[in-house]
Amino acid sequence: MIRIVLFALGTLFLGLGLLGVVLPGLPTTPFVLLASACYLRSSRRLYAWLLGHRVFGRLIRDFQEQRAIPRAAKIASVTVMTVMVTISAVFLINPLWLKLLVVALGAAGAVVVLVLPTARPRTKEEPVGEPPPDMGTR
Repeated sequence: MIRIVLFALGTLFLGLGLLGVVLPGLPTTPFVLLASACYLRSSRRLYAWLLGHRVFGRLIRDFQEQRAIPRAAKIASVTVMTVMVTISAVFLINPLWLKLLVVALGAAGAVVVLVLPTARPRTKEEPVGEPPPDMGTR
């Protein structure tokens, strides 16, 4: 039963992370990291897929190994959030209260990303992490 709940949460977090790519103020990085933690305990196949993903894989491995995210990911995340929040607040949203809400959520998302430690750069010789061998398949 716990695996089913973790699988559902992982899928929800991954969906929120993907929405964060296009929605202002919704950070991608923390949601992808939460999804990987849920999939690690519920679905070896989806966890391996996330680890092998060309964008998310390195981010997840860096976080697992260093409990940090790369500087480039932080810069990209905060930059995209800032641009999207600014565009939304200036051009797309009319009610003042909604503008303030979007700006507040964007600021909260940026704080979440910036508070996480910054990963040291990975050298080319460092091995890529693998999923744990003792986990059952799903």
